[in-house]
Amino acid sequence: MSMSVKSVRQDPGYQMLLKKQLDVLQNGNQAPASPRRLPVQDRSLRTVQRVLDAASSLLEQTSLEDVTTTRVAAEAGLSIGALYRFFPDKQSIIDAIAVRHVEQFRASLEGTVLKAIEREFSKLETFDPGRVLDSVVDAYIVYLDAHPDFRTISFGRHISAPTRERQASPNVGLPALLKNFMLERLGIPNMPGLDMMLRVVSEAGERLIAYAYEQPTREDRDRVITEMKRMLANYLFPSPAGSATA
Repeated sequence: MSMSVKSVRQDPGYQMLLKKQLDVLQNGNQAPASPRRLPVQDRSLRTVQRVLDAASSLLEQTSLEDVTTTRVAAEAGLSIGALYRFFPDKQSIIDAIAVRHVEQFRASLEGTVLKAIEREFSKLETFDPGRVLDSVVDAYIVYLDAHPDFRTISFGRHISAPTRERQASPNVGLPALLKNFMLERLGIPNMPGLDMMLRVVSEAGERLIAYAYEQPTREDRDRVITEMKRMLANYLFPSPAGSATA
């Protein structure tokens, strides 16, 4: 069950994410603001949240091309100067929305899907490692369905290359989550080339999911996703010779 917008905004993890984004926007990699600046920081956090919420709202109503910094500022009830204080251009807003969604999805995975898989792993004789990938993909589709603004920016290479690299590298982002879960909680060996395999799975999965959403019907979309999951699971968790399913 997806969280409401209000509950997401009140979630401590969400607030921490906003603070991290604000520190990057204001200070780069410098130390966070001192305690006596906290009231100012709180106002800044609210402003950042207003900008991101306004941009997400516009992305749900219109095309990405029609979302401009001027329209975002107007939707947020801010001057364009106030917006530019935190976001120098439209790309920085898109990237911040993407990071917010990736972090929210990671949190939902860790709190629900991966815990359920870990319980299943207790029955080693029936556990299928491909279920890890299947469950993550299924959860991602549910998340995409619930967040059209994220679909708009994640399909079509609209997120900047540096932000994509930070979120998709085997050292961070969802591939890192999968890798750590496989190695630390499922005990799967760290085989040579695992990082590259996770990169391929992440890249192929992203492009095939975008292709699935281009299909004319929900049935066609789900068929593409089913084939994608089978292909990626066979790549990441190959069956012993002679035991592959048809």
